[in-house]
Amino acid sequence: METLPLSGLKVLDLTLARAGPTCVRHLADWGADIIRVEPPGNADGFGGARDGFDSTNLHRNKRGIALDLKSPAGHAAFLRLVASADVLVENMRVQVKHRLKIDPQTLTEINPRLVYASISGFGQTGPYGNRGGVDQIAQGLGGLMSITGEPGRGPMRVGIPIDDLTAGNLLALGVMMALFERTKTGRGRWVHTSLLEAQVFMLDFQATRWLMDGEVAGQAGNDHPVNTPMGVFPSADKPINIAASSPKLWEVFAKAAGREDWLQKPEWTTPNGRTQDRAALNAAISEETKKHPSEWWIDRLEQAGIPCGPINNIQEVFEDPQVRHLGMSWPVPHARLGTAQVVRTPLNIEGLKPGVHRPVPALGEHADEILTEAGMSPADIASLRASGALGN
Repeated sequence: METLPLSGLKVLDLTLARAGPTCVRHLADWGADIIRVEPPGNADGFGGARDGFDSTNLHRNKRGIALDLKSPAGHAAFLRLVASADVLVENMRVQVKHRLKIDPQTLTEINPRLVYASISGFGQTGPYGNRGGVDQIAQGLGGLMSITGEPGRGPMRVGIPIDDLTAGNLLALGVMMALFERTKTGRGRWVHTSLLEAQVFMLDFQATRWLMDGEVAGQAGNDHPVNTPMGVFPSADKPINIAASSPKLWEVFAKAAGREDWLQKPEWTTPNGRTQDRAALNAAISEETKKHPSEWWIDRLEQAGIPCGPINNIQEVFEDPQVRHLGMSWPVPHARLGTAQVVRTPLNIEGLKPGVHRPVPALGEHADEILTEAGMSPADIASLRASGALGN
């Protein structure tokens, strides 16, 4: 396998569900040695079928060990792994890691170089600190559902677990920052974020509308909250997205649509005026766009330099020529499945070609080699297994 940027980095993965594994997946794809620690006997420790589409995508490029951290022998074996680890990633409830005595204070005393990375639902402290959190709860609490969907239709969740994914992405960035600092200080850090913090961060300009101007954003459906025209419009065959809100693009769009008379309409001569009269403007545009099929409009608008595009379902996404050119799926070698396909990393580093070199590990699949690397003898490993603290 090609040497990748994170080769030589040892990561202990105690994550479940999606947010934590999303962080670990970044590290795994770029060469880190990921040791996935699961409880013995937990056949569905990945939150679904081990060889199903979700775990195959989330938990690639890992080795696996099954340790009972509640038992003294299992806990002691885990501490041996901690002693030589660079990073530990977990997304347990705050009180659980303390109850198991694997909290950041305890583990960094054993290994001061350890970067301890955590994701929680709502933060490590505060009135909600001990609550468990899932993506949709954070979407609601963090304001996203109040601005998603059509006006008057009630709150709407986003169609992907956006808070899980964002928190995982941000934690991976935090881990990299802490590792970079460690090159100068020789010491690790406790890095943490939460679904709620990730969600509030992702409100972005909608949040600063409130913080700076006191505006509480509402639902805008498929329209942009403040820019017009920008949204979904019908064509003769299927809807398309068009973004022509700037003064220059609006002028070019009106000409491309054969409706230069729109430029003379007083209500539509300024960006604010177009937004204030959005319903009438969108209706007028829709009457024009319905006259031709989607490809006709996309070709015409692209030639004019106006951002636009089709609205694809998931199958159409992976059939799209640009997505195919980008190679957004990776083959996975798999003893039980043959070859599967997963979503590739969206990161590109020129000259490097990461990929999937390990499928999802079977429960405890690499226990002997992992513990041997940690300095345990065959007799020690056999004793640990006989005690029930080490799964097969």
